Amino acid sequence: MSSEQMRGKPMEGEGAPRWRLARFLRAAIAPLLLAAFRTRFLRSENIPEGPVIFAGNHVSYLDPALMWAGAPRRIHFVAKDELWSVGWLGWALDRLWAFPVKRASADREMISTATGLLARGECIGMFPEGTRSRDASSDELGSAHGGVSFIALRAGVPIVPVGIAGTDKALPAGAKLPRFPRVTMLFGDPVSADEFDGDRKQRMEAMTAVLMQRIAEARDAAREA
Repeated sequence: MSSEQMRGKPMEGEGAPRWRLARFLRAAIAPLLLAAFRTRFLRSENIPEGPVIFAGNHVSYLDPALMWAGAPRRIHFVAKDELWSVGWLGWALDRLWAFPVKRASADREMISTATGLLARGECIGMFPEGTRSRDASSDELGSAHGGVSFIALRAGVPIVPVGIAGTDKALPAGAKLPRFPRVTMLFGDPVSADEFDGDRKQRMEAMTAVLMQRIAEARDAAREA
């Protein structure tokens, strides 16, 4: 199966590749990575069964790597399409359950891929801020894009807010070598589309606002844990 054919494929069932690289890394390398940063995953009871979108604050390249390695559910991460311009990296991402998004515009192909995976019961990982925060110590999160809420409403699935603490010290923006503090990822109360009324735009805006508030609350709880 070619690299592009791997993109957006389910993890199990009909049409699923063997995912040799992903399975090897999860079994052999992920435990070492998680141990190096003493990574904790807290309040996993907040993760519902069935398809969900995980949405967290974003301060380091380690955020998706550690969540992919150790979250209780296996996650397809959405990543910026520029990463696929690096040949070996794009090849690897296609085999690690990731798929690209064109950030400059509404990416219908990404939306279709995400919706299709969620319809099959898969989990998606996204960062509403769109890029890493340069001021990880700030209590204010960056401006949120509405894409996470749009996909959740379209697919009819809940969003699980993820508060991430410690990765800003382990591998901050601009750092060449990692440090090894404790990293905590805390799952907050899910945000459901059923909580909001109005037309699609009103529901999306309200859902995004509540989501960012719950991400901030989860992040603060992760910092204190």
